[in-house]
Amino acid sequence: MTTRVHRPQSAAELATLVRDASARGGALRIRSAGTWMDAGHPVPSGETVDLTHFSGIVAFTPDDLTITVGATTTLAELDAATRPHGQWCPLLSWGDDRGTVGATIATATAGPFAARLGRPRDLVLGVEAVDGLGRVLAAGGRVVKNVAGFDLTRAFTGSWGTLAVITQLHLRLRSRPAADESWVISASVAQWARLESALGGFARGPYEPLACLTLSREDATALALDPEARALVRIGGNAATVAAARAELTRLGKIVAIDPSIWDRVRVHLAPGDRARHWRWDTLSERLRERFDPSGVLNRGILGPVT
Repeated sequence: MTTRVHRPQSAAELATLVRDASARGGALRIRSAGTWMDAGHPVPSGETVDLTHFSGIVAFTPDDLTITVGATTTLAELDAATRPHGQWCPLLSWGDDRGTVGATIATATAGPFAARLGRPRDLVLGVEAVDGLGRVLAAGGRVVKNVAGFDLTRAFTGSWGTLAVITQLHLRLRSRPAADESWVISASVAQWARLESALGGFARGPYEPLACLTLSREDATALALDPEARALVRIGGNAATVAAARAELTRLGKIVAIDPSIWDRVRVHLAPGDRARHWRWDTLSERLRERFDPSGVLNRGILGPVT
């Protein structure tokens, strides 16, 4: 049976679709790029809402380090818009840059740089969304319209579209580092115990690498690296800081510079298998569902049963 697909062109049109579905007891599956359509749970079939029309750069103020984008703007498009200004929004989530900003925020998918550059919720200043009651809500950023005291930006980040459909996002940008280098560290099995301990100290030290990952032999093979590759490190900052960090790395073991495209492979091949493993359906989640989608119209069943 062919699933009906809706392609709303505005938040108001999307709100009407949600209200209609709620009135007849229907369910709507929300699709952005369509690559993460479930969270490991069987999801009942239903009508699909394709968010294709909610894309593009809405506003960009380089002097303020902020940008507003439609939810289905891809990470690649976001990077292309900010790069010429020496800026970026370092979501750099697991997966690749064909993924959308909205899906990254809705699933709270972090990535190898989150510890240093910020998790999705740290980078979202504001959100526009349509909840399960068909209300167009806005919070944070330039528009503040919180409902019943909820921090909507935090509530919708990581809710997998079960509370509201994100349509637009206001994001925090960062300046790109003047120097940005990536290194692979190799070691034999006998050397690894010492290197692993020293690498942990380096990661916690004053140079604050943008990313510092240890690798198993299986990881190295998946990334097409030498089997003795044991760690990947990315360092960024001004030239003097990066030079000092590089010198410190050489004391840890054999290091070889590597093309930064390695991180694209890392994000694809080392992505966690269960993207929703951090999600726990609890009393708070139920209370939020009752407030924003009591009928379970949006992404029904994706994170657990609707009671």
